[in-house]
Amino acid sequence: MQRFFNGVTAVLLAQMVVTAAAAQERPQVVTVNYPLQYFTERLVGDAADVVFPVPADVDPSFWRPSIADVSEVQTADLILLNGAKFATWVDRVSLPRSRVINSSAAIEDQFIVTESITHSHGDGGEHSHEGLASYVWLDPVLAAAQAEAIAAAITARDIAPAGQVEDQLEQLRADLTALDQTAEDVFATLASVPMIATHPRYQYLAGRYALTVSSLDWEAGEAPNPDQLAELSALRNQTGAEILIWEAEPPAAAIEAAEKLGLQNVVFPTLAHKPTDRTFIEAYQKALSDFSTASQNLQN
Repeated sequence: MQRFFNGVTAVLLAQMVVTAAAAQERPQVVTVNYPLQYFTERLVGDAADVVFPVPADVDPSFWRPSIADVSEVQTADLILLNGAKFATWVDRVSLPRSRVINSSAAIEDQFIVTESITHSHGDGGEHSHEGLASYVWLDPVLAAAQAEAIAAAITARDIAPAGQVEDQLEQLRADLTALDQTAEDVFATLASVPMIATHPRYQYLAGRYALTVSSLDWEAGEAPNPDQLAELSALRNQTGAEILIWEAEPPAAAIEAAEKLGLQNVVFPTLAHKPTDRTFIEAYQKALSDFSTASQNLQN
């Protein structure tokens, strides 16, 4: 009997070693934001580990990786950048060029140039929006182009089977196309409705769907102070805006304050980080649903 148990133990240990070895041998892909992580995970399935190393409470645009973080990124089999000057840290570290892919290289002619804005957010220190809008994935058509670039990089490096990647890319394209069609339908009812965003990150959304969006520069999810509410009121009077787009869910008092100014509230996370309980597609769909509700309220 003892020999039996010893044999079983040996088999289990061997299986554990094989499983651990297989996990270690899987390629690792590092991304600089959640959309790229989401696209990659859908494309590779279980064939690779996809890592987005930025802490949940840090803005990925201005993350400052530690030496250990940089070392982890440098050893990855594939490093996926967003381009459009997103993730400023990549310009300050040495990355292996042969494993770095700029997912927006093919769509640079569609980048949106903006005014440079210098400011600070929390503990991130002072930084500047470099005169180029970088949240390209908020346009589903450009997001699909990023997914295609990722699929090509994955296939070229044999990170996942080519047939699998192509099948998954086709499904992802279909989902993004459906998302784009829903957005077109929703925003067609809001084409003449001026809006205000709490942060200047919706340029590609506005560009794709011909929206008129003015921007403030508020901290995501924080209650505006009296000066900021006064600024909002003045901008609302100036533009005639009827919808306020929040980057993250604000306190209830902030929603009420905006409503008193005659604004419909819509929370549209910019998706640089993964929402708590939704995927990229699900979060985008939820925001469109909220825009549709706002549109209906304005018509009543």
